[in-house]
Amino acid sequence: WSVHENSITYRLLVLLWPPPGHSFTLELDTTGQLPAKQPSIRVVLECLCSKKELLGDACFLHHPNNKLPRDQSSCLLRTLCTQSCLDVEKIACWVRLLVRTAWLLLPQSHHCQLTLLPSSQSCRFQLTSASKMNICTEMIFAV
Repeated sequence: WSVHENSITYRLLVLLWPPPGHSFTLELDTTGQLPAKQPSIRVVLECLCSKKELLGDACFLHHPNNKLPRDQSSCLLRTLCTQSCLDVEKIACWVRLLVRTAWLLLPQSHHCQLTLLPSSQSCRFQLTSASKMNICTEMIFAV
């Protein structure tokens, strides 16, 4: 964080975790050794059968009839991914929507103005109080 005359700036690192039954994998270069020049984070289904067998259920990967159950994590993956890779622009857009919706429910929304700032790689917003104090926040996503 940093402080200037009438403004405070916060930068938050937000760690993203894969939903249950999934993992994140860094896409490698064509030799399979190093990360690609512009690596993508692939979302991969994991086999959790040994854990699920105790509960008498199949994992996402081996679900009966090869049909994935329709659940919230699948919907979330469709919202945050392009093909099978995380899409930082979609993540930033989704978080901006969550911030805007949550802000309206907070009592501070009556005393401060929320302004969403443009950014395709993070979620940036500014709060301005009646005394013209600005609080800028940037949420940076990492896996």
